[in-house]
Amino acid sequence: MSSEIRHIVFDIGRVLIHYDPHIPFSRIIPDDKERNWFFANVCTHDWNIEQDRGRDWREAEDLLIANHPTHEDSIRAFRKHWHEMVPHAYVECVSIMESLIAKGYDVTMLTNFASDTFKEAQKRFPFLTLPRGVTVSGDIRLVKPDVAIYRTHAESFGLEPSATLFIDDSMANVEGARAAGWNAVHFTDPQTLQADLSAYGLAV
Repeated sequence: MSSEIRHIVFDIGRVLIHYDPHIPFSRIIPDDKERNWFFANVCTHDWNIEQDRGRDWREAEDLLIANHPTHEDSIRAFRKHWHEMVPHAYVECVSIMESLIAKGYDVTMLTNFASDTFKEAQKRFPFLTLPRGVTVSGDIRLVKPDVAIYRTHAESFGLEPSATLFIDDSMANVEGARAAGWNAVHFTDPQTLQADLSAYGLAV
């Protein structure tokens, strides 16, 4: 593999911080079958990604409530209890990122995140302010794996695509980065990430 990597780009959710909407909803909708139906049919991934693309939460809630009026309380609970969905950081991964920064590597972040919840996350997890910068999908109204978001990030931070390594838990997002000319690895756990970084000649 290339040893010419100069730029390292981290995803955030499920790479640096834990994210699981079932945490608060296991209390809000205790029945597993009912809760799974709710996430499959009401507050779906496709619905949530539009907030990552910049849609206002109130507009998003109103759209769902119009179609599912009996679920209004649960729909509004998604944003209200968002903070419970991100309960902790992945300490080992944060340590890897901090080590890369300390060794002088150029580290940035690229994330699918709503603008308001990202600001909330930065206050709760101060290490999110350590990299040189971040591209937040909700701020620029583009989401991964659209190739345009990788190109925008590279242009914003002066990254050379062939000298860039991207880390993401979503294989689709990894493939999007590769389509933009980046190197990319699929995050599964800290140990595998360390091995992947070493394979690219990056000392942690």
